[in-house]
Amino acid sequence: MGKSNLDLVRECDNFPYYEDDRALYAENLGNYHAFRVSGCDETLGYILNSVVEKFPWSPEHWKVDSTAQTVTLVTAPDATPELRSKLVAQSIAEAVKLGHFQVLKGWRNENYPVFGTGGEYLLEMERCASPLFGIVGYGAHMNCYVEDVSGIKIWVPRRAKSKQTYPGMLDNTVAGGMATGEAPGECIIREAMEEASLPESVVRPFIVARGCVTYSHVRDVRAGGETGLMQPEVEYVYDLKLDANVIPRPGDNEVEEFKLLSIAQVKEALADGEFKPNCAVVMIDFFIRHGILTAENEPDYLDVVARIHRRLEYPIASHCAKQSI
Repeated sequence: MGKSNLDLVRECDNFPYYEDDRALYAENLGNYHAFRVSGCDETLGYILNSVVEKFPWSPEHWKVDSTAQTVTLVTAPDATPELRSKLVAQSIAEAVKLGHFQVLKGWRNENYPVFGTGGEYLLEMERCASPLFGIVGYGAHMNCYVEDVSGIKIWVPRRAKSKQTYPGMLDNTVAGGMATGEAPGECIIREAMEEASLPESVVRPFIVARGCVTYSHVRDVRAGGETGLMQPEVEYVYDLKLDANVIPRPGDNEVEEFKLLSIAQVKEALADGEFKPNCAVVMIDFFIRHGILTAENEPDYLDVVARIHRRLEYPIASHCAKQSI
C-alpha cells in the first residue's frame, strides 16, 4: 500500500507537536540545545546535542550551558549584524577545517538570514551550515503546468543523482532557497532560469503567488550528512501556467530531466515516495488549491491542510518589499 497524503505531510512536518503529546515533545526537544544570540530573548533554532559536543565553540564569543541546554552567541549590546555574521562565519570555518560535519562538505557560497523578535535581522550564515544551527530557512517553490481538454499536467524534474541532498528524487518544477535580502518572487525568477532554462520574460509576467507552506522537519539519511538535524522552513508557493510549446530544460547540474506528468502519474509518484519530502507537501498544496484534493475525496483533509501550515516556534520575518536588510 502506498503512502497517503497525510503520511507524506507527516514525513515532512515530522517534529512532534506539544499539543498532541507533551511527553513526546519534551523527549525529542531534549536532543537539542537552543541557539540564541545575546540581546534576543527568543530561541532562533535548535542544535543537535551531538553537534554541540563536536562544534569548535570559541569561549570568547560563545556560551554553552549544558544544564539549560542553550548555546548563545555572546556579543556587545550594540553589535551589528555584520559583526555577528563574522563571528559565526569564523566558527563555521574552523568547523570545516576540523572535518567533523558532513553537511559542511556541501558548501554553497550562499548565506541564509537569521531573524529575531519582530523580524529584526540579526546575522547571516553559510547555507550548508544552517541545519547545524536549526534556524528557519526561507525558500520559494513553483509548479509549472499546462492545461488542455485532458486536464492539468505538471512539469516534474528529477534531481541529479550527484546532488548531496535527496539525490534522484522528484522535485517541484522550480525551487530554491532565498539568500539574505532576496525576495521570494526574485528567487523564483532566478531559479527558473538557472534550473529550468525558463527566461524572465516567460516567468515574471505570468507567475501567480499562492501563499506558503510551513513545517518543522527533522532530516533523515536522504538529506545527506548528519541525521536528526532540525530544519524548520517557510516555502513561498507559486504557480505558472505554460503554453504547450514552452518546455523546461535542465539549466545546471542540479536537474537530470523534466517530464510532463498527468495528475494520475503525479499521485502515483507521491504514493510511491518518489518526491523530496517538502516538494511532496508543495504538490499537495497545489492539489488543494486547484480542487484536485478536496474534503469530499480526502478523509484526512483537515489534518493535511493544518499540517502544511505549521505555526513555527521561532521568530519569523516578513518579506514585504518595504523591508530591507
